[in-house]
Amino acid sequence: MLKIFKKLKKFSVMIAGVLIFVLLQTLCDLNIPSLMADIVNNGILKNNVPYVISAGIKMLIFTIGIVVFSVLSNLLSSVVSAKFSEKLRNEIFEKVENFSLDEFNKFGTASLITRSTNDVTQIQMVVLVILRMMVMAPIMTLGGIFMAIKTDAGLSWVLMIALPAIVVLVLIVLKFGGKLFASMQVKLDKVNLVMRENLTGIRVIRAFDRIDYEKARFKTANDDLTETAIKANKIMAILMPGILIILNFTTIAIVWFGAKRINIGEMQIGSLMAYIQYASLILFSFVMMSMLFVMVPRAAASAKRINEVLETETTIKEPLDLKYSNDELKGEVEFRNVSFSYSGADEPVLKNISFKASKGEVTAIIGGTGSGKSTLINLIPRFYNVTEGEILVDNVNIKDMSQHYLRNKIGIVPQKAVLFSGTIRDNIKYGKEDATDDEISNALDIAEATEFVSEMESGVDTFIAQGGKNVSGGQKQRLSIARALVRKPEIYIFDDSFSALDSKTDAKVRKSLLSVTKNSAVIIVAQKISSIINADRIIVLDEGVISGIGTHNELMKNNDVYREMASSQLREE
Repeated sequence: MLKIFKKLKKFSVMIAGVLIFVLLQTLCDLNIPSLMADIVNNGILKNNVPYVISAGIKMLIFTIGIVVFSVLSNLLSSVVSAKFSEKLRNEIFEKVENFSLDEFNKFGTASLITRSTNDVTQIQMVVLVILRMMVMAPIMTLGGIFMAIKTDAGLSWVLMIALPAIVVLVLIVLKFGGKLFASMQVKLDKVNLVMRENLTGIRVIRAFDRIDYEKARFKTANDDLTETAIKANKIMAILMPGILIILNFTTIAIVWFGAKRINIGEMQIGSLMAYIQYASLILFSFVMMSMLFVMVPRAAASAKRINEVLETETTIKEPLDLKYSNDELKGEVEFRNVSFSYSGADEPVLKNISFKASKGEVTAIIGGTGSGKSTLINLIPRFYNVTEGEILVDNVNIKDMSQHYLRNKIGIVPQKAVLFSGTIRDNIKYGKEDATDDEISNALDIAEATEFVSEMESGVDTFIAQGGKNVSGGQKQRLSIARALVRKPEIYIFDDSFSALDSKTDAKVRKSLLSVTKNSAVIIVAQKISSIINADRIIVLDEGVISGIGTHNELMKNNDVYREMASSQLREE
């Protein structure tokens, strides 16, 4: 947690202001009981009205000071905690944005969402409480003890019994409650995971009539979290009543033994009243600290989880010595003896891959399910780092390029079309921020999307729901293709991007693409041989190894794997 708190240095001026205001508020608090004792002892008992008025005015000034300093300290501490949580969320977001897909998968979407929301909120709350209490409680305790002894040292033994009793109670509660709060955050991840899967997969759940099963799965995760929360809160529930019991017994003891001291003339009534107030302030400061102790274990668990994200070493780093590609080539991609293994995998997914995709040519990649096709193309934009070998774009290793420079060369249409909430225009401009209306219109024409977009009520300004839920799969694919086209990149990557299109639309899109991709390298991942039969180069993948490279006719003659796929597919068609 200290690592997280080091980030508060940026707010040191405001924190200093909070501490000053809290200190002044506490000093005002400590003067009130003393003034009240003087009013009773020197004013009321002696019937000295002017003294009562004079001391009362002082008390009023201190009370106004308490209000003013309290408001200012609360305002500043709220600003600091809110700004600090904003800074943490930004750091987490920026860190996650730089993760490779391997690191992203390590944490999981649900966990990353929890860490950047719930965990940050826990830290925000504990910072707020610390700023308000870390000065007040110690000063109130020490100042209260000093003022109480100054008021009447004969009753100090009562406080010497009460204070250790509270400390022991707090330590016992923390010992048993801390671990439970830490496990709550992990179980909250599980609830978020199940909930997210249910919301994103609701169509599949209903289609397979698995609603009852998902209800049971959510109930299990939810009950587990609830049970742990109840256990933790039961333990914490002992704390406040325990402190109040000690406080009440302390007050009774002070009144009882104080009355005896008054009877024998060793103490005045006003002093007894002040002593009771000081005892209450001391014990109240322990109550404030106990609230902090309740929050710290959970915040410590959250801080640990946030640090895990922030301290994760990203495998994809920007090179210190940036290199730029040869402008004459414009989009040539070359794999040289590339092998790749996922983190923790026993066997590499790709083994000794070597080929070249040149400008103005279509390179197709085909293979059975699990042969490594999508993994191969995910290496080109450097979503993952290769395990062995190197990938070159225009004769420069992509590890020597900045990620921004590399990815600006690439227009990728993923296997699963992803659209963002916003208008169609916003989604197309995601490919090129400054795209003109003509460029957007042209991209939609080539992607065969103009017809259905024009039929929408607002055309390109039609709102797209999150994830593109209000358009069909084929429409999503065509909009994804248009987003890549408007970029006019040097390298096009189509990862089985035509699977949701009917044969007629597929043929039209492919024909239109020929005119705009003739000056770029085009890499297509496909399941159907009929869709890549005219490719300049077809790469056949078989269990992560290149089984053959050539044209359709060459592979039909020389490659058994390709011939087997072709004979089954083309016969059916």
